[in-house]
Parts: sequence; structure tokens; C-alpha cells
Amino acid sequence: MSASVSVTARRLVAAALAAGALVSVVTLPASAADHARPERPKVEISDVQYNSPGRDDRSNRSLNREWVEVTNTGRRTVNLDGWTLRNEDGRTYTFDHYRLEGRATVRIHTGHGRDTDSDLYQDRRNYVWDNRSDTATLRNDHGRFIDDESWGHHRHGGGHR
Repeated sequence: MSASVSVTARRLVAAALAAGALVSVVTLPASAADHARPERPKVEISDVQYNSPGRDDRSNRSLNREWVEVTNTGRRTVNLDGWTLRNEDGRTYTFDHYRLEGRATVRIHTGHGRDTDSDLYQDRRNYVWDNRSDTATLRNDHGRFIDDESWGHHRHGGGHR
């Protein structure tokens, strides 16, 4: 009879261990979800108007009709302080104390103007973006590549053409 009790006891222990293992597997995804990594911000060049409509007369109005849009597709605000937007010739705009809200877009104009939450100005007197071909490159404050937009003979993305 002791052999029968021993077998039954082993079966009960095995069943309890199996049930415990099953419970831990079932609860693992829930506990893993509690410790999920926070959402990584996704900032991208969403549009480019490299050829300002109308005559290229270098008026402030014409210069400001040339722009690049940068969009934060994430939910969280991203601090763009020190980030850069650059063309192929090395002309660079550096964001200064600017925070891009989640799911928001900012338009960076070439000419002069008053900065707002949705419009920033490079304060230049000459066009930045080549009408035939160029690349706008966005880098973070550590110089790491974030996104680019090309047009003309090396085009690979969207934007106005």
C-alpha cells in the first residue's frame, strides 16, 4: 500500500508543478507588458517644398514659400534642441530651444519671420534647397541620422516635385 501512496503522491506533486508552470507561462506576457519599453519617438521629414511657387525673386515672401516639414508621429513631445536640418551643400539650420509636441508638425521656412509652435524661420536671404536635386537631412543633437528626403536625380522619398 505504501507503493500506491508513493505513486499517488508523486502524481499529485507532478500535477501541482505542471499547474504552477502553466500559471507562470500564462502570466508572463502580462508581467512583461508591465515592463515594456517606453515608446521611442519617431521624428521624420514629412514634406518638402523646395521650389517656392512663383518667381524666385529672393523676396522674403518667396524665401518663406520654400520649406521643410518635420513631424513627430509619436505621442510624446520630443526636444529638438540642437538637432540639425542640412542640405547637400552644408547649409545647416540648428533647432534652438524647440520642443515638438506629439503628433505635431513644424514647418521650417528659409526666410525671416517670427517663430511659433508650427512655423520656424532660418532667417536667410538666399534659397537653401536646390530646385533640381538636393537632400534634406535631419540629425539629432548627437549628430545621429534621423531621416532624409531627396529629390531630383537621387530622389528616394516623397515631397513636392
